[in-house]
Amino acid sequence: MVMAIAEMFLWWYAHGWSVFIQKIKIGLTNITDFFSMSDLIRTLFQPFRQISADSATIDSSIDLKFHMFIDRLVSRIVGFCSRLILLVAGTIIIIVGGLFSLVLIILWPFIPLIPIVGIILTIIGVTL
Repeated sequence: MVMAIAEMFLWWYAHGWSVFIQKIKIGLTNITDFFSMSDLIRTLFQPFRQISADSATIDSSIDLKFHMFIDRLVSRIVGFCSRLILLVAGTIIIIVGGLFSLVLIILWPFIPLIPIVGIILTIIGVTL
């Protein structure tokens, strides 16, 4: 029995901690991948969705050229705003996730002590 408890503590404070940190890294990488932060930055100024696929030629009227310019400008503004909102939201979620992960990593060594603290608090009469 003592050997099993010793093995559990050895795993918890050695191998388990490194496995836990690797899983946290994978989780933060998945968040970054979910928001596709690199793609959002790369395409920040590209059009959102082209309203019309027509392209003005040299022979086109000035009215058509102006209309196409406005279409592309509005599409770029909408694309920029939507991607910027996603970048800000993704950055906030990554920061909060990173801080939460840091707290969990710091608390990891103290988790096995929670039952002992609970028993001591019960003995001295602390109630919720």
